[in-house]
Amino acid sequence: MHNTRKIHDDIYWLGANDRRIEKFENTYTVPNGMSYNNYLILDEMTCLIDGIDTAVSNQFLENLLYVLEDRNLDFMIVNHMEPDHCAMIPELVKMYPGMQIVATAQAFKMMNQFYHLDLQGRTIVVKENDQLALGKHTLQFFMAPMVHWPEVMVTYDTSDKVLFSADIFGSYGAMSGNIFADEIDWQHTFKDECRRYYACIVGKYGMQASAVLKKLEKLEIGMICPLHAHIWRKDFDQILDLYKHWTSYTPEEKQVVIYYGSVYNNTANAADILAVKLAEKGITNIQVYDTSKSDLSYMLASAFKAHTLVFAAATYNADVFDSIQALLTEIQHHNLSNRKIGLMENGSWAPMANSMMEKQVSTWKNTEMLEPKVRIVSSVDEVSLKQIDELADAIVNSVKE
Repeated sequence: MHNTRKIHDDIYWLGANDRRIEKFENTYTVPNGMSYNNYLILDEMTCLIDGIDTAVSNQFLENLLYVLEDRNLDFMIVNHMEPDHCAMIPELVKMYPGMQIVATAQAFKMMNQFYHLDLQGRTIVVKENDQLALGKHTLQFFMAPMVHWPEVMVTYDTSDKVLFSADIFGSYGAMSGNIFADEIDWQHTFKDECRRYYACIVGKYGMQASAVLKKLEKLEIGMICPLHAHIWRKDFDQILDLYKHWTSYTPEEKQVVIYYGSVYNNTANAADILAVKLAEKGITNIQVYDTSKSDLSYMLASAFKAHTLVFAAATYNADVFDSIQALLTEIQHHNLSNRKIGLMENGSWAPMANSMMEKQVSTWKNTEMLEPKVRIVSSVDEVSLKQIDELADAIVNSVKE
């Protein structure tokens, strides 16, 4: 049976949820599943905005056929060629021989790579500011390359002021009937997953995402329809303000996050000592992660949120403790910048994690290394305790600035 919602006079949401999925892109854990959105405009010409993932293809087809009734599908807009939104293209091409596909030149190149379709006479290649008239609706296209694939564009309905934003403004997590952000307590139920989605999926491309935001600021927007999670029809400042922080790599909160990698709990003890000293000195927003058991994507998202990051690592096999090294690499791969960094190392005969971490962190843009860098020899003693206290002072001063 169909599972659809009318979101405007003649625009329908045809989305579906996959609660069985364990890892999005087979990489990022999604304990609450994923939602997949697409939209159908019923005008003089019918138009499908994006497709869906194979896992929920049956629901999609039921929804599409129900809303179309006996009408043909005239156009399919492909804002983003990633398979979780395009897996049904081969089926749709067979079902609707007259359907025209609208996408960027790069998207059609990828479409051929994925599906090897003969689309001669069935393609409309669009570029910046091109338009497509459906009748009452006129769709305008804006290029969004590398947000987060090179072929991406967004579609703007000039008639109803609806922005179909591709992967921008998306989130992890399945929805439960309430498809509008204002129908739920979004700040407490989806904000963190929205941040984690941005950090993991789009975060590397902050410069490109920021350029798209500047384009969108010029538009009159009455609704934002992303490909994952909730539709926005009011309170746009909630999501736009977050995106301005994330795309510019500006800390979202005056938070201190301590990540530790510890073999025999002595480095963990040092991390906790630092956390307590920070609390005693008035810092109220502190988070501590054991990197050996914490999911990389959650730690990455916390780094996008926080003002100051502290890495406490045991020296292991003459290198940085494995899980700290993995986290540093993940953060580096997502281009995080504009952070204050504290370092703590531990080692029983040759502590060397600090120098290795500093070498890696120093490549991050606009990053300030706080002093002192704490050195622990096996376990915290009076010397290292004094260093931890001094680092806590440096962090407090940095946060106050």
